[in-house]
Amino acid sequence: MSRARSIAAVVALASSSRALAVPLQDALDPAGPQAQHLVALWDLMLAMSTVVFVLLVGAAWIAVLRRTRREIETPDLAHSEQEHRRLTRIVSAAVIVSALGLAALVIATIATDRALAGLPLQDALHIELTGHQWWWEASYDNADPSKVFTTANEIHIPVGRPVIFSLKADDVIHSLWVPNLHGKKDLIPGRVATHTIRADRPGIYRGQCAEFCGYQHAWMGLLVVADPPDQYAKWEAHQRETVSTPSDPTAAAGQHVFESGTCAMCHAVQGTTANGRHGPDLTHVASRMTLAAVTLDNTPANLAAWIEDPARIKPGTNMPGNNLPPADMGALLAYLATLK
Repeated sequence: MSRARSIAAVVALASSSRALAVPLQDALDPAGPQAQHLVALWDLMLAMSTVVFVLLVGAAWIAVLRRTRREIETPDLAHSEQEHRRLTRIVSAAVIVSALGLAALVIATIATDRALAGLPLQDALHIELTGHQWWWEASYDNADPSKVFTTANEIHIPVGRPVIFSLKADDVIHSLWVPNLHGKKDLIPGRVATHTIRADRPGIYRGQCAEFCGYQHAWMGLLVVADPPDQYAKWEAHQRETVSTPSDPTAAAGQHVFESGTCAMCHAVQGTTANGRHGPDLTHVASRMTLAAVTLDNTPANLAAWIEDPARIKPGTNMPGNNLPPADMGALLAYLATLK
């Protein structure tokens, strides 16, 4: 098989691998206090809307039946006046009940909004989250600058600890939505918004950009991984570690391909000469579950296809294709596999 046909086969495989091995987002399965409040408000609105719908359908059905019966009865003026007064009372009562129902929903909405803003923030974790077309950059803040680290598209948080996001947009308006944990919050260029979440149970929660931000808006996903506190502490410490030159000759050759080619112009790998800032930080890319903002599973075949022709998998992406010789591609994949 020719090299071109081999690459095309890999790209086709990656393009069809959209059934990712990550959970789907579910707004009705709350895993934190804010999502709990939102689900409670949803349940109330659904219950009231259901009651109103049933009453309206019932009233319409009764009106149809009464109209049909009247058409075969002899008109009675006194009866008509009495019926008019009765209907007036029914309509007036319905208006009052509707107004009370709407007032109850307004009060419930205000109470929910206050509850969402009332999350205790002691010992909160601070993360600066920036939306790009079409990926997420997460910088974990710390009072000690040497402990600040950056990752992309996969955010780990400790269970039971509040997280404060400082939201920024690099290009156009984006919107952060992790349904299991909270509602939506816009990221607007030139502004900094804050968004707080807390996960009360371990799990992987899928997020999404909820504001149309361009051609690949639907493939701008995000994973929030809620770890037990001790497990999160280990992950956080590992993220601060830099990489060293691999001992395997093939991987070492791949590092040379990475640093001497176009990869290092856009990507950073801490501990190497690669310090690009236009694309995701790849220091620990091999430990992430997905590629291209939850577009593909993180497998060697998908990674090769993404490197070769990212525009075929995610049209419009800013990452250019890389026409590498097979030996260089194999070495590059071997090196990237060491970045865990």
